[in-house]
Amino acid sequence: MAADLAGGTSAEFARARPDARRRRLDRQVLTSPALIALDYYPPPPDLEPFVTTYFLMRCDERTIADIQPAGVGILGAFMRGRGEMFIPDGRIDSSHTMNLLTPLAAAAPILVDGPWHSFGAALSPLGWGAMTGLSASEYGNRLREAGELLGPDFTALGETMARRYGQPGFEPEHMALMFSEAIRRVLKPLPDLHVRLMGEVAAWLGESLSPTIDDLTKRALYSPRQLQRLVDRYFGLPPKQLARKYRALRAASLLASPATSAEDVAAIEGAFYDQSHMIREIRLFVGRTPARLGDQGAPLLSELIDMRNFREISPRIAPMPKGLGE
Repeated sequence: MAADLAGGTSAEFARARPDARRRRLDRQVLTSPALIALDYYPPPPDLEPFVTTYFLMRCDERTIADIQPAGVGILGAFMRGRGEMFIPDGRIDSSHTMNLLTPLAAAAPILVDGPWHSFGAALSPLGWGAMTGLSASEYGNRLREAGELLGPDFTALGETMARRYGQPGFEPEHMALMFSEAIRRVLKPLPDLHVRLMGEVAAWLGESLSPTIDDLTKRALYSPRQLQRLVDRYFGLPPKQLARKYRALRAASLLASPATSAEDVAAIEGAFYDQSHMIREIRLFVGRTPARLGDQGAPLLSELIDMRNFREISPRIAPMPKGLGE
Protein backbone atom coordinates (compact mmCIF):
# COMPACT_ATOMS: atom_id res chain seq x y z
CA MET A 1 0.00 0.00 0.00
CA ALA A 2 0.88 3.65 -0.27
CA ALA A 3 3.19 4.41 -3.14
CA ASP A 4 3.53 7.87 -1.61
CA LEU A 5 5.29 6.50 1.46
CA ALA A 6 8.92 6.80 0.39
CA GLY A 7 7.90 5.42 -2.99
CA GLY A 8 7.12 2.02 -1.48
CA THR A 9 4.90 -0.74 -2.79
CA SER A 10 1.82 -2.17 -1.09
CA ALA A 11 3.81 -5.03 0.43
CA GLU A 12 6.45 -2.63 1.70
CA PHE A 13 3.83 -0.41 3.27
CA ALA A 14 2.30 -3.38 5.08
CA ARG A 15 5.70 -3.92 6.72
CA ALA A 16 6.20 -0.26 7.59
CA ARG A 17 6.36 0.75 11.22
CA PRO A 18 2.97 1.50 12.79
CA ASP A 19 4.02 5.03 13.75
CA ALA A 20 4.85 5.81 10.10
CA ARG A 21 1.50 4.45 9.01
CA ARG A 22 -0.33 6.53 11.60
CA ARG A 23 1.55 9.64 10.48
CA ARG A 24 0.29 8.98 6.97
CA LEU A 25 -3.25 8.74 8.32
CA ASP A 26 -2.84 12.00 10.23
CA ARG A 27 -1.76 13.80 7.05
CA GLN A 28 -4.89 12.82 5.13
CA VAL A 29 -7.96 14.99 4.66
CA LEU A 30 -11.26 13.11 4.68
CA THR A 31 -12.40 12.33 1.17
CA SER A 32 -15.23 14.50 -0.13
CA PRO A 33 -18.59 12.70 -0.22
CA ALA A 34 -19.06 14.03 -3.74
CA LEU A 35 -16.32 11.63 -4.82
CA ILE A 36 -17.93 8.52 -3.34
CA ALA A 37 -20.97 6.74 -4.76
CA LEU A 38 -22.89 4.48 -2.37
CA ASP A 39 -25.96 2.55 -3.49
CA TYR A 40 -28.16 0.25 -1.39
CA TYR A 41 -29.82 -3.03 -2.43
CA PRO A 42 -32.36 -4.92 -0.29
CA PRO A 43 -31.62 -8.49 0.80
CA PRO A 44 -34.08 -11.21 -0.17
CA PRO A 45 -36.93 -11.68 2.33
CA ASP A 46 -35.51 -14.84 3.89
CA LEU A 47 -32.26 -13.02 4.77
CA GLU A 48 -33.83 -9.86 6.18
CA PRO A 49 -33.34 -11.03 9.81
CA PHE A 50 -29.62 -11.42 9.11
CA VAL A 51 -28.68 -8.73 6.56
CA THR A 52 -29.95 -5.18 6.98
CA THR A 53 -28.82 -4.10 3.50
CA TYR A 54 -26.42 -4.79 0.65
CA PHE A 55 -24.41 -1.88 -0.70
CA LEU A 56 -22.06 -1.01 -3.54
CA MET A 57 -19.45 1.66 -2.88
CA ARG A 58 -17.27 3.24 -5.56
CA CYS A 59 -14.53 5.86 -5.35
CA ASP A 60 -11.85 6.41 -7.97
CA GLU A 61 -9.55 8.63 -5.93
CA ARG A 62 -5.94 7.59 -5.41
CA THR A 63 -6.32 7.79 -1.61
CA ILE A 64 -9.56 7.55 0.35
CA ALA A 65 -9.71 8.56 4.02
CA ASP A 66 -12.81 8.22 6.18
CA ILE A 67 -14.21 7.03 9.52
CA GLN A 68 -16.13 3.82 10.18
CA PRO A 69 -18.67 4.37 12.98
CA ALA A 70 -19.20 1.74 15.64
CA GLY A 71 -21.51 -0.98 14.36
CA VAL A 72 -22.49 -4.64 14.36
CA GLY A 73 -20.56 -6.18 11.46
CA ILE A 74 -19.94 -5.91 7.72
CA LEU A 75 -19.08 -8.58 5.16
CA GLY A 76 -17.41 -6.88 2.19
CA ALA A 77 -15.57 -7.75 -1.00
CA PHE A 78 -12.89 -5.33 -2.20
CA MET A 79 -13.05 -5.74 -5.97
CA ARG A 80 -10.70 -2.77 -6.29
CA GLY A 81 -8.49 -1.12 -3.71
CA ARG A 82 -6.57 -2.04 -0.62
CA GLY A 83 -6.56 -0.34 2.74
CA GLU A 84 -6.19 -0.40 6.47
CA MET A 85 -8.36 0.18 9.53
CA PHE A 86 -6.88 1.90 12.55
CA ILE A 87 -8.42 0.18 15.56
CA PRO A 88 -8.83 2.36 18.67
CA ASP A 89 -6.76 -0.07 20.79
CA GLY A 90 -3.72 0.67 18.63
CA ARG A 91 -3.83 -2.22 16.16
CA ILE A 92 -3.78 -1.65 12.42
CA ASP A 93 -5.63 -4.26 10.36
CA SER A 94 -5.03 -4.58 6.61
CA SER A 95 -7.85 -5.29 4.18
CA HIS A 96 -8.32 -8.44 2.10
CA THR A 97 -10.19 -9.31 -1.06
CA MET A 98 -13.05 -10.59 1.12
CA ASN A 99 -13.32 -8.92 4.51
CA LEU A 100 -15.32 -9.45 7.66
CA LEU A 101 -15.42 -6.32 9.76
CA THR A 102 -16.34 -7.71 13.16
CA PRO A 103 -18.58 -5.67 15.49
CA LEU A 104 -16.93 -2.36 16.38
CA ALA A 105 -17.25 -0.95 19.88
CA ALA A 106 -15.90 2.46 18.81
CA ALA A 107 -15.33 4.45 15.63
CA ALA A 108 -12.22 3.61 13.61
CA PRO A 109 -10.44 5.62 10.88
CA ILE A 110 -9.80 3.92 7.54
CA LEU A 111 -7.30 4.67 4.79
CA VAL A 112 -7.56 3.04 1.35
CA ASP A 113 -5.37 3.16 -1.74
CA GLY A 114 -7.84 3.51 -4.60
CA PRO A 115 -9.65 3.19 -6.78
CA TRP A 116 -11.88 1.58 -4.16
CA HIS A 117 -14.89 -0.45 -5.28
CA SER A 118 -16.54 -2.65 -2.68
CA PHE A 119 -19.72 -4.69 -2.46
CA GLY A 120 -20.90 -5.63 1.01
CA ALA A 121 -23.58 -6.75 3.43
CA ALA A 122 -24.37 -4.93 6.67
CA LEU A 123 -25.13 -7.63 9.23
CA SER A 124 -27.67 -7.58 12.02
CA PRO A 125 -26.78 -9.01 15.45
CA LEU A 126 -28.66 -12.17 14.45
CA GLY A 127 -26.70 -12.25 11.20
CA TRP A 128 -23.42 -12.11 13.07
CA GLY A 129 -24.51 -14.89 15.43
CA ALA A 130 -26.05 -17.17 12.81
CA MET A 131 -23.15 -16.79 10.36
CA THR A 132 -20.19 -17.07 12.72
CA GLY A 133 -21.44 -18.73 15.89
CA LEU A 134 -18.83 -16.59 17.66
CA SER A 135 -18.97 -14.07 20.48
CA ALA A 136 -19.00 -10.53 19.10
CA SER A 137 -17.25 -9.43 22.28
CA GLU A 138 -14.38 -11.88 21.94
CA TYR A 139 -13.94 -11.48 18.17
CA GLY A 140 -14.97 -7.84 17.80
CA ASN A 141 -12.98 -4.78 16.76
CA ARG A 142 -11.06 -6.39 13.92
CA LEU A 143 -10.90 -6.39 10.13
CA ARG A 144 -10.46 -10.08 9.30
CA GLU A 145 -10.11 -12.13 6.15
CA ALA A 146 -13.64 -13.51 5.86
CA GLY A 147 -12.53 -17.03 5.01
CA GLU A 148 -10.73 -17.32 8.36
CA LEU A 149 -14.03 -17.10 10.23
CA LEU A 150 -16.59 -18.21 7.63
CA GLY A 151 -14.71 -20.79 5.59
CA PRO A 152 -12.71 -20.88 2.33
CA ASP A 153 -15.79 -20.46 0.14
CA PHE A 154 -15.87 -16.80 1.14
CA THR A 155 -12.24 -16.30 0.17
CA ALA A 156 -13.05 -17.84 -3.21
CA LEU A 157 -16.16 -15.67 -3.54
CA GLY A 158 -14.10 -12.51 -3.06
CA GLU A 159 -11.59 -13.62 -5.68
CA THR A 160 -14.38 -14.45 -8.14
CA MET A 161 -16.06 -11.09 -7.63
CA ALA A 162 -12.78 -9.21 -8.07
CA ARG A 163 -12.11 -11.14 -11.28
CA ARG A 164 -15.59 -10.65 -12.75
CA TYR A 165 -16.02 -7.06 -11.64
CA GLY A 166 -16.19 -4.69 -14.59
CA GLN A 167 -17.07 -7.41 -17.07
CA PRO A 168 -20.20 -6.87 -19.17
CA GLY A 169 -23.31 -8.24 -17.51
CA PHE A 170 -21.87 -8.47 -13.99
CA GLU A 171 -24.29 -6.16 -12.17
CA PRO A 172 -24.97 -5.45 -8.48
CA GLU A 173 -27.94 -7.80 -8.64
CA HIS A 174 -25.55 -10.63 -9.50
CA MET A 175 -23.28 -9.64 -6.61
CA ALA A 176 -26.23 -9.67 -4.22
CA LEU A 177 -27.27 -13.10 -5.49
CA MET A 178 -23.74 -14.47 -4.95
CA PHE A 179 -23.59 -13.01 -1.45
CA SER A 180 -27.03 -14.37 -0.59
CA GLU A 181 -26.15 -17.88 -1.71
CA ALA A 182 -22.91 -17.85 0.27
CA ILE A 183 -24.60 -16.49 3.40
CA ARG A 184 -27.39 -19.09 3.29
CA ARG A 185 -24.81 -21.89 3.24
CA VAL A 186 -23.24 -20.86 6.54
CA LEU A 187 -26.30 -19.79 8.54
CA LYS A 188 -26.66 -21.82 11.72
CA PRO A 189 -29.91 -22.23 13.66
CA LEU A 190 -30.17 -19.97 16.69
CA PRO A 191 -32.08 -20.79 19.88
CA ASP A 192 -35.61 -19.40 19.72
CA LEU A 193 -35.13 -17.65 23.05
CA HIS A 194 -32.02 -15.91 21.73
CA VAL A 195 -33.94 -14.66 18.70
CA ARG A 196 -36.71 -13.42 20.98
CA LEU A 197 -34.19 -11.70 23.24
CA MET A 198 -32.58 -9.88 20.31
CA GLY A 199 -36.00 -8.57 19.37
CA GLU A 200 -36.52 -7.38 22.93
CA VAL A 201 -33.12 -5.67 22.96
CA ALA A 202 -33.93 -3.99 19.64
CA ALA A 203 -37.26 -2.73 20.95
CA TRP A 204 -35.59 -1.56 24.16
CA LEU A 205 -32.94 0.41 22.27
CA GLY A 206 -35.56 1.93 19.98
CA GLU A 207 -37.82 3.25 22.73
CA SER A 208 -35.62 6.07 24.01
CA LEU A 209 -32.25 7.74 23.67
CA SER A 210 -31.59 6.71 27.28
CA PRO A 211 -33.18 3.29 27.92
CA THR A 212 -32.63 1.91 31.41
CA ILE A 213 -31.17 -1.50 32.22
CA ASP A 214 -34.09 -2.15 34.58
CA ASP A 215 -36.52 -1.85 31.67
CA LEU A 216 -34.58 -4.46 29.70
CA THR A 217 -34.24 -6.78 32.70
CA LYS A 218 -38.00 -6.71 33.28
CA ARG A 219 -38.84 -7.74 29.71
CA ALA A 220 -36.09 -10.36 29.28
CA LEU A 221 -36.54 -14.03 30.20
CA TYR A 222 -33.02 -14.26 31.60
CA SER A 223 -31.18 -13.46 34.79
CA PRO A 224 -29.11 -10.24 34.75
CA ARG A 225 -25.91 -12.26 34.35
CA GLN A 226 -27.29 -14.32 31.44
CA LEU A 227 -28.70 -11.18 29.86
CA GLN A 228 -25.33 -9.44 29.94
CA ARG A 229 -23.57 -12.48 28.50
CA LEU A 230 -26.00 -12.89 25.60
CA VAL A 231 -26.15 -9.21 24.66
CA ASP A 232 -22.35 -9.15 24.74
CA ARG A 233 -22.26 -12.24 22.50
CA TYR A 234 -24.51 -10.83 19.78
CA PHE A 235 -23.77 -7.09 19.94
CA GLY A 236 -20.18 -7.05 21.23
CA LEU A 237 -21.05 -4.89 24.24
CA PRO A 238 -22.96 -5.48 27.49
CA PRO A 239 -26.35 -3.73 27.79
CA LYS A 240 -25.13 -0.58 29.56
CA GLN A 241 -22.36 0.05 27.03
CA LEU A 242 -24.65 -0.91 24.16
CA ALA A 243 -27.17 1.71 25.24
CA ARG A 244 -24.35 4.28 25.33
CA LYS A 245 -23.29 3.40 21.81
CA TYR A 246 -26.73 3.62 20.28
CA ARG A 247 -27.54 6.79 22.18
CA ALA A 248 -24.50 8.40 20.55
CA LEU A 249 -25.24 6.97 17.09
CA ARG A 250 -28.89 8.04 17.16
CA ALA A 251 -28.04 11.45 18.58
CA ALA A 252 -25.48 11.93 15.79
CA SER A 253 -28.01 10.93 13.15
CA LEU A 254 -30.59 13.34 14.50
CA LEU A 255 -28.11 16.20 14.94
CA ALA A 256 -26.90 15.70 11.36
CA SER A 257 -30.44 16.06 10.00
CA PRO A 258 -31.36 19.52 8.70
CA ALA A 259 -34.92 18.85 9.92
CA THR A 260 -33.82 18.81 13.55
CA SER A 261 -35.30 21.79 15.41
CA ALA A 262 -33.79 23.74 18.30
CA GLU A 263 -36.24 22.00 20.62
CA ASP A 264 -35.12 18.62 19.33
CA VAL A 265 -31.47 19.55 19.86
CA ALA A 266 -32.26 20.51 23.45
CA ALA A 267 -33.99 17.15 23.98
CA ILE A 268 -31.00 15.31 22.53
CA GLU A 269 -28.58 17.21 24.75
CA GLY A 270 -30.82 16.39 27.72
CA ALA A 271 -30.12 12.69 27.19
CA PHE A 272 -26.48 13.30 28.21
CA TYR A 273 -24.99 14.51 31.49
CA ASP A 274 -23.87 17.74 29.85
CA GLN A 275 -22.75 19.04 26.46
CA SER A 276 -19.10 18.05 26.91
CA HIS A 277 -20.23 14.52 27.76
CA MET A 278 -22.33 14.40 24.57
CA ILE A 279 -19.35 15.57 22.52
CA ARG A 280 -17.07 12.89 24.00
CA GLU A 281 -19.62 10.13 23.45
CA ILE A 282 -20.33 11.07 19.84
CA ARG A 283 -16.60 11.38 19.14
CA LEU A 284 -15.99 7.92 20.64
CA PHE A 285 -18.72 6.05 18.77
CA VAL A 286 -19.09 8.14 15.61
CA GLY A 287 -15.61 9.58 15.21
CA ARG A 288 -16.72 13.20 14.83
CA THR A 289 -17.76 16.06 17.07
CA PRO A 290 -21.41 17.23 16.96
CA ALA A 291 -20.32 20.54 15.43
CA ARG A 292 -19.05 18.70 12.33
CA LEU A 293 -21.81 16.15 11.87
CA GLY A 294 -23.64 18.28 9.35
CA ASP A 295 -20.68 19.45 7.31
CA GLN A 296 -20.83 16.35 5.07
CA GLY A 297 -17.10 16.00 5.47
CA ALA A 298 -17.12 12.26 6.11
CA PRO A 299 -18.93 10.37 3.36
CA LEU A 300 -19.11 6.95 5.00
CA LEU A 301 -20.15 8.57 8.25
CA SER A 302 -22.88 10.56 6.50
CA GLU A 303 -24.33 7.40 4.99
CA LEU A 304 -23.85 5.00 7.87
CA ILE A 305 -25.54 7.19 10.48
CA ASP A 306 -28.51 7.72 8.18
CA MET A 307 -31.64 6.57 10.03
CA ARG A 308 -32.38 3.86 7.46
CA ASN A 309 -29.37 1.98 8.81
CA PHE A 310 -30.95 1.68 12.24
CA ARG A 311 -33.18 -1.19 11.15
CA GLU A 312 -30.90 -3.38 13.25
CA ILE A 313 -32.33 -1.55 16.26
CA SER A 314 -35.95 -1.27 15.24
CA PRO A 315 -37.76 -0.68 11.93
CA ARG A 316 -40.21 1.46 13.88
CA ILE A 317 -37.76 4.27 14.65
CA ALA A 318 -39.02 7.49 13.06
CA PRO A 319 -36.67 10.20 11.77
CA MET A 320 -37.62 12.41 14.70
CA PRO A 321 -39.16 10.41 17.56
CA LYS A 322 -41.00 12.28 20.25
CA GLY A 323 -39.81 12.31 23.85
CA LEU A 324 -36.15 11.97 22.94
CA GLY A 325 -34.91 12.53 26.44
CA GLU A 326 -37.44 10.34 28.21
